[in-house]
Amino acid sequence: MIGFQPIVPQIGYVGWRFLDRTAETQRVAFEKSPELLRDLEYFKENISKATTAEDLVNDRRLLKVALGAFGLEDDLDKRAYVLKALVEGTDADDSFANRMVDKRYQELSKAFGYGNLFGARVARSDFAKSIIDPYKVQKFEVAVGESDESMRLAMVFVREIGEFSNSDSADDSAWFKVMGNPPLRKIFETAFGLPNSFGLLDVDKQRDVFRDKARKMFGDSSLAVFRESENVDKMLRTFFVRKQISESSDTGVPGTTALTLLQNSAAGMASFFQSRL
Repeated sequence: MIGFQPIVPQIGYVGWRFLDRTAETQRVAFEKSPELLRDLEYFKENISKATTAEDLVNDRRLLKVALGAFGLEDDLDKRAYVLKALVEGTDADDSFANRMVDKRYQELSKAFGYGNLFGARVARSDFAKSIIDPYKVQKFEVAVGESDESMRLAMVFVREIGEFSNSDSADDSAWFKVMGNPPLRKIFETAFGLPNSFGLLDVDKQRDVFRDKARKMFGDSSLAVFRESENVDKMLRTFFVRKQISESSDTGVPGTTALTLLQNSAAGMASFFQSRL
């Protein structure tokens, strides 16, 4: 078991603000956990020996870190699935990883390079570090999610939304990448109040709905709006409010009552944090 467990003392936006302010300190403590250190040392010492995709997939300890670095550790037992994504690489537009909805597999396959023109990258001097660093971040987020999954999603949003907001395609194709990123997609769907059946729509229609919702909330349909920190904060505030309303409704608390309670909570939020500055 990992020794240090992240502290999330409250739910909702108030809990998120606490976590956001203490995350760096908590992460430093988390990364000293013996189990984590053992996994990272094993990866560092052995990844260069995994010269084929089969080598990686057949070594569960290596694969755990490899997948975990891309937020895919839940797929640790889907070895045939992972192997296909790695073997076919990303050079060909119709490769398995490129065709997958979850674009994290594309990132995984490209990073390891097994199926690409120049082959495996695992023997490069900086390769182990390029996987270990994001793995530590992801592992901390997973640990946070064990206490509160909403907090994990918020952490992923803050960490990844900048890539999309600063891309040249922030107006258009970046939305498809967001739609193919399960944590980010969940944040947007919840904050925009979209139903569970939304994912059944044609992907172009989904993109249009996302853009329309963004325009109504931020006055702009481009993901570039998230270059502004206040818009990131507004998105997460809305996410947590809608998440709590949904959970209150699921437990039999009327939506109006839940909204009132949340509004009252939000009203006291400023003084709560001001007293701790």
